[in-house]
Amino acid sequence: MAKKQIPVIVVAGFLGAGKTTLLNHLLRNTRGARIGVIVNDFGSVNIDSMMVAGQVDSMVSLSNGCLCCAVDVSDMDAMLDKLAHRSSDLDVIVVEASGLAEPRNMIRLVAGSENEYVSYGGLVLVVDAVEFDATAAQHPELEQHVALADLVLINKTDRIDGDTHDDLLTRLCRLNSRAAVVSTDHGRIDPALLFDIPERPGPQPGEQLTLDRLLYEQDDHEHTHLHDGYDAITFESADALHPRVLVDFLENQPAGVFRIKGYVRVAAGLDTGTYLLHTVGDHIRFEPAGRGDDVPDGTQLVVIGADLDSDDVRERLRRCVPTEPVSADAMYAIHRFTPR
Repeated sequence: MAKKQIPVIVVAGFLGAGKTTLLNHLLRNTRGARIGVIVNDFGSVNIDSMMVAGQVDSMVSLSNGCLCCAVDVSDMDAMLDKLAHRSSDLDVIVVEASGLAEPRNMIRLVAGSENEYVSYGGLVLVVDAVEFDATAAQHPELEQHVALADLVLINKTDRIDGDTHDDLLTRLCRLNSRAAVVSTDHGRIDPALLFDIPERPGPQPGEQLTLDRLLYEQDDHEHTHLHDGYDAITFESADALHPRVLVDFLENQPAGVFRIKGYVRVAAGLDTGTYLLHTVGDHIRFEPAGRGDDVPDGTQLVVIGADLDSDDVRERLRRCVPTEPVSADAMYAIHRFTPR
Protein backbone atom coordinates (compact mmCIF):
# COMPACT_ATOMS: atom_id res chain seq x y z
CA MET A 1 0.00 0.00 0.00
CA ALA A 2 1.34 3.44 -0.95
CA LYS A 3 2.53 5.58 1.96
CA LYS A 4 0.20 8.48 2.69
CA GLN A 5 1.76 11.75 1.57
CA ILE A 6 0.32 15.09 2.61
CA PRO A 7 0.27 17.69 -0.18
CA VAL A 8 1.98 20.96 0.74
CA ILE A 9 0.47 23.94 -1.08
CA VAL A 10 2.41 27.22 -1.29
CA VAL A 11 0.22 30.35 -1.35
CA ALA A 12 2.09 33.38 -2.68
CA GLY A 13 1.24 36.91 -3.75
CA PHE A 14 2.32 40.46 -3.08
CA LEU A 15 1.26 42.32 0.04
CA GLY A 16 -2.47 42.99 0.11
CA ALA A 17 -3.35 40.53 -2.67
CA GLY A 18 -5.51 38.43 -0.34
CA LYS A 19 -3.36 35.49 0.78
CA THR A 20 -4.49 35.70 4.40
CA THR A 21 -8.11 36.14 3.34
CA LEU A 22 -7.79 32.92 1.35
CA LEU A 23 -6.29 31.10 4.35
CA ASN A 24 -9.06 32.29 6.64
CA HIS A 25 -11.66 31.16 4.12
CA LEU A 26 -10.10 27.69 3.92
CA LEU A 27 -9.93 27.33 7.71
CA ARG A 28 -13.61 28.17 8.02
CA ASN A 29 -14.74 26.12 5.06
CA THR A 30 -12.72 22.93 5.40
CA ARG A 31 -15.48 20.62 4.05
CA GLY A 32 -14.28 18.17 6.68
CA ALA A 33 -10.59 18.30 5.75
CA ARG A 34 -7.91 18.74 8.41
CA ILE A 35 -5.61 21.55 7.32
CA GLY A 36 -2.19 22.47 8.62
CA VAL A 37 -1.31 26.13 8.03
CA ILE A 38 2.19 27.59 8.25
CA VAL A 39 2.41 31.39 8.49
CA ASN A 40 4.98 33.96 9.57
CA ASP A 41 2.94 35.10 12.56
CA PHE A 42 -0.44 34.40 14.10
CA GLY A 43 -1.41 38.05 13.89
CA SER A 44 -2.15 37.69 10.19
CA VAL A 45 -4.61 34.82 10.65
CA ASN A 46 -7.85 35.81 12.33
CA ILE A 47 -8.42 32.74 14.49
CA ASP A 48 -11.75 32.87 16.26
CA SER A 49 -11.23 32.14 19.96
CA MET A 50 -14.15 29.69 19.80
CA MET A 51 -12.14 27.52 17.43
CA VAL A 52 -8.96 27.29 19.53
CA ALA A 53 -8.69 23.92 21.24
CA GLY A 54 -5.15 24.31 22.56
CA GLN A 55 -1.69 25.76 21.94
CA VAL A 56 1.78 24.29 22.33
CA ASP A 57 4.70 26.61 21.55
CA SER A 58 4.26 27.82 17.94
CA MET A 59 1.39 25.46 17.15
CA VAL A 60 -2.31 26.22 17.71
CA SER A 61 -4.82 23.40 17.38
CA LEU A 62 -8.37 24.21 16.31
CA SER A 63 -11.58 22.45 17.22
CA ASN A 64 -12.14 21.36 13.61
CA GLY A 65 -8.92 19.36 13.55
CA CYS A 66 -6.83 22.01 11.80
CA LEU A 67 -3.46 23.27 13.01
CA CYS A 68 -1.91 26.74 12.70
CA CYS A 69 1.85 27.20 13.01
CA ALA A 70 3.92 30.38 13.10
CA VAL A 71 7.53 29.95 11.98
CA ASP A 72 10.19 31.68 9.99
CA VAL A 73 10.74 30.31 6.50
CA SER A 74 14.19 29.04 7.53
CA ASP A 75 12.50 26.77 10.11
CA MET A 76 9.81 25.50 7.74
CA ASP A 77 11.42 22.13 7.12
CA ALA A 78 11.48 21.42 10.85
CA MET A 79 7.82 22.43 11.10
CA LEU A 80 6.93 20.11 8.22
CA ASP A 81 8.48 17.30 10.26
CA LYS A 82 6.21 18.21 13.17
CA LEU A 83 3.10 18.30 10.98
CA ALA A 84 3.73 15.40 8.62
CA HIS A 85 4.68 12.05 10.13
CA ARG A 86 3.47 8.47 10.27
CA SER A 87 0.55 9.18 12.65
CA SER A 88 -0.45 12.60 11.26
CA ASP A 89 -4.15 12.97 10.45
CA LEU A 90 -3.76 16.13 8.37
CA ASP A 91 -5.13 16.08 4.82
CA VAL A 92 -3.19 19.07 3.49
CA ILE A 93 -0.62 21.66 4.58
CA VAL A 94 -0.87 25.25 3.32
CA VAL A 95 2.17 27.52 3.54
CA GLU A 96 1.69 31.26 3.29
CA ALA A 97 4.71 32.90 1.69
CA SER A 98 5.40 36.41 2.95
CA GLY A 99 4.56 39.22 0.56
CA LEU A 100 8.20 39.63 -0.47
CA ALA A 101 9.15 35.94 -0.52
CA GLU A 102 10.51 34.42 -3.70
CA PRO A 103 8.07 31.64 -4.75
CA ARG A 104 10.79 29.69 -6.56
CA ASN A 105 12.68 29.24 -3.29
CA MET A 106 9.51 28.13 -1.53
CA ILE A 107 8.87 25.53 -4.23
CA ARG A 108 12.42 24.19 -3.89
CA LEU A 109 12.05 24.02 -0.11
CA VAL A 110 8.88 21.92 -0.36
CA ALA A 111 9.77 19.82 -3.41
CA GLY A 112 13.24 19.16 -1.99
CA SER A 113 12.05 18.22 1.49
CA GLU A 114 13.50 14.95 2.79
CA ASN A 115 10.27 14.29 4.69
CA GLU A 116 8.81 11.15 3.10
CA TYR A 117 5.30 12.07 4.28
CA VAL A 118 4.93 15.27 2.23
CA SER A 119 4.55 15.96 -1.48
CA TYR A 120 4.46 19.18 -3.46
CA GLY A 121 0.85 20.38 -3.73
CA GLY A 122 1.31 23.31 -6.09
CA LEU A 123 1.99 27.06 -6.14
CA VAL A 124 -1.16 29.15 -5.82
CA LEU A 125 -0.52 32.77 -6.73
CA VAL A 126 -3.06 35.28 -5.46
CA VAL A 127 -3.32 38.32 -7.75
CA ASP A 128 -4.87 41.64 -6.75
CA ALA A 129 -7.19 42.47 -9.65
CA VAL A 130 -7.19 46.15 -8.71
CA GLU A 131 -3.47 46.71 -8.14
CA PHE A 132 -1.84 44.18 -10.48
CA ASP A 133 -0.68 46.69 -13.12
CA ALA A 134 0.74 49.11 -10.56
CA THR A 135 2.44 46.34 -8.58
CA ALA A 136 3.93 44.74 -11.70
CA ALA A 137 5.30 48.11 -12.81
CA GLN A 138 7.00 48.60 -9.43
CA HIS A 139 8.02 44.93 -9.04
CA PRO A 140 8.69 43.39 -12.49
CA GLU A 141 9.44 40.04 -10.81
CA LEU A 142 5.69 39.65 -10.29
CA GLU A 143 5.39 38.53 -13.90
CA GLN A 144 7.96 35.79 -13.21
CA HIS A 145 5.86 34.69 -10.24
CA VAL A 146 2.83 34.40 -12.52
CA ALA A 147 4.84 32.25 -14.94
CA LEU A 148 5.78 29.88 -12.09
CA ALA A 149 2.25 29.41 -10.73
CA ASP A 150 0.26 26.21 -11.04
CA LEU A 151 -2.95 28.06 -10.16
CA VAL A 152 -3.56 31.80 -10.47
CA LEU A 153 -6.31 33.23 -8.29
CA ILE A 154 -7.60 36.61 -9.50
CA ASN A 155 -8.91 38.14 -6.28
CA LYS A 156 -11.05 41.24 -5.65
CA THR A 157 -12.93 40.89 -8.93
CA ASP A 158 -15.89 42.59 -7.28
CA ARG A 159 -13.93 45.85 -7.47
CA ILE A 160 -13.29 45.91 -11.23
CA ASP A 161 -15.54 45.95 -14.30
CA GLY A 162 -15.84 43.20 -16.89
CA ASP A 163 -13.53 44.77 -19.47
CA THR A 164 -10.77 45.29 -16.91
CA HIS A 165 -11.15 41.69 -15.79
CA ASP A 166 -10.94 40.36 -19.34
CA ASP A 167 -7.83 42.44 -20.07
CA LEU A 168 -6.16 41.17 -16.90
CA LEU A 169 -7.12 37.58 -17.69
CA THR A 170 -5.63 37.89 -21.17
CA ARG A 171 -2.41 39.30 -19.75
CA LEU A 172 -2.10 36.56 -17.13
CA CYS A 173 -2.75 33.82 -19.71
CA ARG A 174 -0.09 35.36 -21.93
CA LEU A 175 2.39 35.19 -19.03
CA ASN A 176 1.40 31.62 -18.17
CA SER A 177 -0.55 29.69 -20.79
CA ARG A 178 -0.37 26.47 -18.77
CA ALA A 179 -1.82 27.37 -15.36
CA ALA A 180 -5.44 27.25 -14.29
CA VAL A 181 -6.84 30.75 -13.67
CA VAL A 182 -9.81 31.23 -11.34
CA SER A 183 -11.56 34.54 -10.60
CA THR A 184 -13.07 35.29 -7.21
CA ASP A 185 -13.57 37.90 -4.50
CA HIS A 186 -12.66 37.83 -0.81
CA GLY A 187 -10.47 34.76 -1.44
CA ARG A 188 -13.44 32.45 -1.74
CA ILE A 189 -12.73 29.23 -3.61
CA ASP A 190 -13.93 25.67 -3.22
CA PRO A 191 -11.29 23.76 -1.19
CA ALA A 192 -11.85 20.77 -3.51
CA LEU A 193 -10.06 22.70 -6.24
CA LEU A 194 -6.88 22.71 -4.14
CA PHE A 195 -6.94 19.31 -2.44
CA ASP A 196 -8.95 16.12 -2.01
CA ILE A 197 -11.85 16.30 0.43
CA PRO A 198 -11.84 13.22 2.69
CA GLU A 199 -14.91 11.09 3.15
CA ARG A 200 -15.68 11.14 6.85
CA PRO A 201 -18.81 9.76 8.50
CA GLY A 202 -21.55 12.26 9.32
CA PRO A 203 -22.94 12.80 12.83
CA GLN A 204 -24.91 9.98 14.38
CA PRO A 205 -28.55 10.54 15.50
CA GLY A 206 -28.51 12.66 18.64
CA GLU A 207 -24.83 13.57 18.25
CA GLN A 208 -24.00 17.25 18.78
CA LEU A 209 -22.75 19.03 15.69
CA THR A 210 -19.24 20.45 15.84
CA LEU A 211 -18.57 24.08 14.96
CA ASP A 212 -16.97 22.92 11.71
CA ARG A 213 -20.07 20.89 10.80
CA LEU A 214 -22.34 23.84 11.56
CA LEU A 215 -20.28 26.04 9.25
CA TYR A 216 -20.40 23.27 6.64
CA GLU A 217 -24.21 23.15 6.74
CA GLN A 218 -24.58 26.93 6.61
CA ASP A 219 -22.16 27.24 3.71
CA ASP A 220 -23.64 24.52 1.49
CA HIS A 221 -25.24 27.00 -0.94
CA GLU A 222 -22.00 28.95 -1.32
CA HIS A 223 -20.12 25.69 -1.90
CA THR A 224 -22.39 24.92 -4.86
CA HIS A 225 -21.72 28.40 -6.23
CA LEU A 226 -17.95 28.14 -5.74
CA HIS A 227 -17.88 24.75 -7.46
CA ASP A 228 -19.04 26.50 -10.63
CA GLY A 229 -15.66 28.25 -10.72
CA TYR A 230 -13.70 25.17 -11.80
CA ASP A 231 -14.02 21.92 -13.75
CA ALA A 232 -13.59 18.30 -12.66
CA ILE A 233 -13.51 15.94 -15.64
CA THR A 234 -13.63 12.18 -15.14
CA PHE A 235 -12.08 9.62 -17.49
CA GLU A 236 -12.40 5.84 -17.30
CA SER A 237 -10.99 3.08 -19.47
CA ALA A 238 -11.06 -0.68 -19.09
CA ASP A 239 -8.15 -0.93 -21.55
CA ALA A 240 -4.57 -0.49 -20.33
CA LEU A 241 -2.89 2.71 -21.50
CA HIS A 242 0.36 3.21 -23.41
CA PRO A 243 2.91 4.39 -20.78
CA ARG A 244 4.86 6.67 -23.10
CA VAL A 245 1.79 8.28 -24.67
CA LEU A 246 0.28 8.83 -21.22
CA VAL A 247 3.42 10.54 -19.94
CA ASP A 248 3.51 12.69 -23.07
CA PHE A 249 -0.05 13.80 -22.23
CA LEU A 250 0.98 14.60 -18.66
CA GLU A 251 4.03 16.56 -19.76
CA ASN A 252 1.94 18.50 -22.29
CA GLN A 253 -1.33 18.96 -20.43
CA PRO A 254 -4.19 21.01 -21.84
CA ALA A 255 -4.15 24.64 -20.73
CA GLY A 256 -5.99 25.24 -17.49
CA VAL A 257 -5.26 21.92 -15.76
CA PHE A 258 -4.25 22.35 -12.11
CA ARG A 259 -4.07 18.76 -10.90
CA ILE A 260 -4.86 15.20 -11.97
CA LYS A 261 -5.54 12.31 -9.60
CA GLY A 262 -6.62 8.70 -9.77
CA TYR A 263 -5.50 5.26 -10.92
CA VAL A 264 -3.96 4.37 -14.26
CA ARG A 265 -3.46 0.91 -15.68
CA VAL A 266 -0.60 0.71 -18.16
CA ALA A 267 0.90 -2.09 -20.23
CA ALA A 268 4.15 -2.53 -22.15
CA GLY A 269 5.44 -5.81 -23.49
CA LEU A 270 4.44 -8.47 -20.94
CA ASP A 271 4.42 -5.96 -18.08
CA THR A 272 1.08 -4.63 -16.87
CA GLY A 273 0.59 -2.55 -13.74
CA THR A 274 -1.73 -0.15 -11.95
CA TYR A 275 -0.38 3.08 -10.48
CA LEU A 276 -1.75 5.83 -8.29
CA LEU A 277 -1.20 9.06 -10.22
CA HIS A 278 -0.85 12.55 -8.77
CA THR A 279 0.04 15.61 -10.80
CA VAL A 280 0.15 19.29 -9.87
CA GLY A 281 1.21 21.56 -12.69
CA ASP A 282 4.44 20.12 -14.09
CA HIS A 283 5.03 17.84 -11.09
CA ILE A 284 4.17 14.21 -11.84
CA ARG A 285 4.23 11.26 -9.45
CA PHE A 286 3.34 7.59 -10.02
CA GLU A 287 3.10 5.16 -7.12
CA PRO A 288 2.54 1.40 -7.52
CA ALA A 289 -1.01 0.81 -6.36
CA GLY A 290 -0.41 -2.58 -4.77
CA ARG A 291 -3.46 -4.65 -3.97
CA GLY A 292 -6.64 -3.51 -2.29
CA ASP A 293 -10.37 -3.32 -2.57
CA ASP A 294 -10.21 0.29 -3.73
CA VAL A 295 -7.90 -0.36 -6.68
CA PRO A 296 -9.94 -0.49 -9.92
CA ASP A 297 -9.36 -2.98 -12.73
CA GLY A 298 -8.76 -0.21 -15.26
CA THR A 299 -8.04 3.53 -15.35
CA GLN A 300 -10.05 6.04 -13.33
CA LEU A 301 -8.86 9.64 -13.45
CA VAL A 302 -10.16 13.06 -12.46
CA VAL A 303 -8.72 16.11 -14.23
CA ILE A 304 -9.24 19.32 -12.22
CA GLY A 305 -8.76 22.86 -13.51
CA ALA A 306 -10.45 25.92 -14.96
CA ASP A 307 -12.06 26.55 -18.36
CA LEU A 308 -11.27 23.04 -19.55
CA ASP A 309 -12.58 21.57 -22.78
CA SER A 310 -13.96 18.27 -21.47
CA ASP A 311 -14.28 16.72 -24.94
CA ASP A 312 -10.68 17.57 -25.79
CA VAL A 313 -9.35 16.27 -22.47
CA ARG A 314 -11.17 12.95 -22.81
CA GLU A 315 -10.21 12.57 -26.47
CA ARG A 316 -6.52 13.11 -25.68
CA LEU A 317 -6.73 10.53 -22.91
CA ARG A 318 -8.50 8.07 -25.22
CA ARG A 319 -5.53 8.37 -27.57
CA CYS A 320 -3.42 6.85 -24.79
CA VAL A 321 -5.09 3.49 -25.48
CA PRO A 322 -2.69 1.67 -27.86
CA THR A 323 -3.91 0.25 -31.15
CA GLU A 324 -0.87 -2.00 -31.61
CA PRO A 325 1.60 -3.89 -29.36
CA VAL A 326 3.72 -1.70 -27.06
CA SER A 327 7.44 -2.38 -26.63
CA ALA A 328 8.59 -3.30 -23.12
CA ASP A 329 10.94 -0.30 -22.81
CA ALA A 330 7.95 2.07 -22.93
CA MET A 331 7.44 1.37 -19.21
CA TYR A 332 10.58 3.40 -18.45
CA ALA A 333 8.46 6.52 -19.07
CA ILE A 334 6.50 5.65 -15.89
CA HIS A 335 9.60 4.70 -13.88
CA ARG A 336 11.04 8.20 -14.37
CA PHE A 337 8.31 9.53 -12.07
CA THR A 338 8.11 6.65 -9.59
CA PRO A 339 9.68 7.22 -6.13
CA ARG A 340 12.68 4.99 -5.47
